[in-house]
Amino acid sequence: MTAPEDAGAHGGGEPGGHGEGASGRRARAADRAAVRAFRPHRTVPAVVVAALVTLAGLYVAAETVSALVGAPLRLLPYDRVLAWASSTPWSDPLLLLGAAVATLVGLALLATALVPGRPRMIPVRTGDPDLVIGMRRKSFSRALAHAAEEVPGVHGARARLRGRTVAVTPFTSGWDEEGFARAVRDAVLTRMAALQPVEPYRVAVNVKERR
Repeated sequence: MTAPEDAGAHGGGEPGGHGEGASGRRARAADRAAVRAFRPHRTVPAVVVAALVTLAGLYVAAETVSALVGAPLRLLPYDRVLAWASSTPWSDPLLLLGAAVATLVGLALLATALVPGRPRMIPVRTGDPDLVIGMRRKSFSRALAHAAEEVPGVHGARARLRGRTVAVTPFTSGWDEEGFARAVRDAVLTRMAALQPVEPYRVAVNVKERR
C-alpha cells in the first residue's frame, strides 16, 4: 500500500521556514549559498564543446593561412562540398537529414546546459552563508531508513531518493498497513526536520509485509 505523499521537512508560514528580519535574510542567503555550492557542474559537456569549437577554429585558421601563402592544405575536400551544397536544393533528403541531426545535437547541448543535474550532496541548513554543509545522498537515505526502522512493528526499511521524493519501504509482519504507513511517514518527516535539508522533500511510504 502506498501512503499519500506528504509535504517536506520545513514548516512555518514563510518558504523555507525562515522568519522576517536580518536573521531570516541571513538564513535565506545561507540556503542559496549551500545550493550553489553543491550544484553539479556540466564539466564534461563543456569540455567536449570547447574542444570541438577549438578544433574547428584551428582548422579554419590553418586553411585560411595556407591559402593566403599559396599552399592550401585542403585537409577536407571543401571544393566538392561547396559544389555539392551549391547544387543541392533545400528539399534534398540528405540536406534535411543533416539539418535535423545538427538541430538535435544543438538542442541536446542546450538542454544539458539548462537542465540541472542530480547533485551528489544534499545541502543542509546552517543559517550561516560562510558555513556550507552537505550530506551524501546515500547517508541521507540511510538516516531516513533508520528512522522508519525505529517505528514499533517495523522489522526493516529502505529509503531511496527519486528526485524530490523520498520513497520509503518499511517491512512489517502485521496487517495494519495504513497505521504503519502513517507512523513511518511521521517518523521519517521528524528525522528529516532534524537533518534540516535546504530543499523540501516529499515522503511516499509503501508498506510491505514480511512473513
